[in-house]
Amino acid sequence: MDTDELNQLIRSLNRGAADPREAAEPELELVRPEETVPALDLDASAAHTAEDEVPPDLAALLSETVRRGGTDLLLVPGTAPVVRVNGSLEKVGGGEVLSAERAFDLLSPSLSAERRRRYRETGIVDLSLRLAGLGRFRVNLHRTRRGVAAALRVLPKRVPPLSELGLPEMLYDLTKSARGLILVTGATGSGKTTTLAALVDRMNRTEKRHIVTIEDPVEYEHTHARSLVEQVEVGVDVPSFAAALVSALRQDPDVILVGEMRDLETTRAAVTAAETGHLVLTTLHTNDVPQTIHRILDVFPAEQQGQVRHQLSLALSAIVCQQLVPRKDGSGRAAAVEILVATDSIRAHIRRGSFHQIHTELTLGKRFGMVTMEDSLAALVRAGTISEAEARLRASHPDDLASQLA
Repeated sequence: MDTDELNQLIRSLNRGAADPREAAEPELELVRPEETVPALDLDASAAHTAEDEVPPDLAALLSETVRRGGTDLLLVPGTAPVVRVNGSLEKVGGGEVLSAERAFDLLSPSLSAERRRRYRETGIVDLSLRLAGLGRFRVNLHRTRRGVAAALRVLPKRVPPLSELGLPEMLYDLTKSARGLILVTGATGSGKTTTLAALVDRMNRTEKRHIVTIEDPVEYEHTHARSLVEQVEVGVDVPSFAAALVSALRQDPDVILVGEMRDLETTRAAVTAAETGHLVLTTLHTNDVPQTIHRILDVFPAEQQGQVRHQLSLALSAIVCQQLVPRKDGSGRAAAVEILVATDSIRAHIRRGSFHQIHTELTLGKRFGMVTMEDSLAALVRAGTISEAEARLRASHPDDLASQLA
């Protein structure tokens, strides 16, 4: 490539062509070697670290959310702003009822051109905000029948260790494997992202690995410690989870964190990566182990599911299903977890499709570190952390729970 072509290629990259082929095959222009090559456009990267400018009304609501110790700020048209504190909802903002477009007006200054396009096309967009003195917030902006609504999650300023989250230390042992698939599952707001962040933080501080995280948006920020950590944000750095995951496989990673397996392409790439030599950590919105396995298989066409069962049986390392249960004393919520470790017996059941046997394997697998949700709930009840009524509401097998509490 001569000097003229090289200069034009750099200019094409700076313009941020939507189709990579446009940058790869630029139209040639005469550019003199002595001309100054324009600097790379760093606006997108700067968005990861710069403070966001938000309207004073939104800043005030976020400040009140943090002051009350809230986890979420909910902006829903037709009612006043609401903060979730210890799992309960409390109104804030002086009781002002939000109009149909108020949430969009408050968040519009923070939307990039790409996110505006995604919002117009799909009615949903995720982003993160950073405010001086308050920290970072994860935002989901979406349409409803009454207008535009938003949910803003307060992101902790540091990554909490598993012990602080009330999760077993043995989860760290799962990450010591050189390859495999670790799934953290649960409902929205059950702490899946925080659990993964705690695992990445421990690896970063104790091991020498190349870790790539792919998230939408990036929630916990990791600085390089013993490991090298690259964080990629979907919608800012890459167009999709699937594209980012395929690209990550060419970047010499040891560990790949995928924020969520949302579609067939991402699921296929994640399972293949785990099977062929990478440690992959990701999440699903499922409530127990059998449901998680079913969800992965159901993404694939029926004629491919036999092959996928075989792949998954080889790739799977562990499944961690978690719930957050209100504490008896009202001081917050406690984590209850179900943990499956992929033993030879578990792998055989996955290959055969005998998923109804997996719960039995969970109950018999304590020596491998396995825990059923009922084990975890019963332990929290016996410790006086949660009430028996709350435990019963969350048990997948109520009879098992009852026998443990008898």
